[in-house]
Order: sequence, then C-alpha cells, then structure tokens
Amino acid sequence: MLTGRRTFEVAGGWGGEHAWGPAFVVTHEVPAGWPRPGSSVHFVTGGVAEAVSQARAAAGGKDVGVHGPDVIRQLLAAGLLDELSIDVAAVLLGSGVRLFDNLAGVPVVLGDPTVVQGVGVTHLRYPVRRDAGGAGQR
Repeated sequence: MLTGRRTFEVAGGWGGEHAWGPAFVVTHEVPAGWPRPGSSVHFVTGGVAEAVSQARAAAGGKDVGVHGPDVIRQLLAAGLLDELSIDVAAVLLGSGVRLFDNLAGVPVVLGDPTVVQGVGVTHLRYPVRRDAGGAGQR
C-alpha cells in the first residue's frame, strides 16, 4: 500500500500494521518515533517513483494499492498509476482534501469505467491511459 503522510497521521499509523499489508508512506521527513521495530510501515523520502519501486518489490507481483489524494495526484502526474478506483458513497462530507485539485500533467485520459452498484455506494474503476490513443503501458 502506498500512502501519504497526512493519511498516515490521520490513521494513527495504523498501530504500526496496515491491515492490507506493508505500507509505504511518502513523506519529506520520517516522523519522530518511527520506524518502529517489527512494524510493516515504511517511510520513503525519495519521492513517489522510489515509493512505487519499493511497494512493487514488496508486493511480489501483486497489485499495489494507493490512498491519499496528494500521493494519487503525484502518481497521476508521473504516469505511475494504472487504474483509478473511486467509491461514491451516499454521504456529503463538505470538507477535506480534494482528490482532483491542482492536477499536473492534465488532461489525464481515463478509459471506460467498470461500475459496481452496492448498497449506499457505487464503485467506479477507470483504467488510466498513458497516451491520447489509449494504448497505455504498464
């Protein structure tokens, strides 16, 4: 899992163990008291490309998840995101960090979504295209 420092802070560092596996926190500075012995939370100060490399190595061929709007925007700008998964819930929050504010390298072309309707939520999965023709690359 790739995540940003703000998400790490809000989640209280997941008690040192992210539920979905090792977490790679993109940050400018490792927080005081971290890293902790035996923790699956790792800090990457070299940027999103380095974080992606470390997370992919840890995933061993499995998918790498991402959460946190700033990290997602950085990955989009760097061309390092393969798919965008958005869950639209029946709740209007009114505040928070906007996912698509101040995007660099736009426009980003998304492919046709897969749509799964749930109870009180709609799950949208968009492939991210790398070029205007949509051929993409992985």
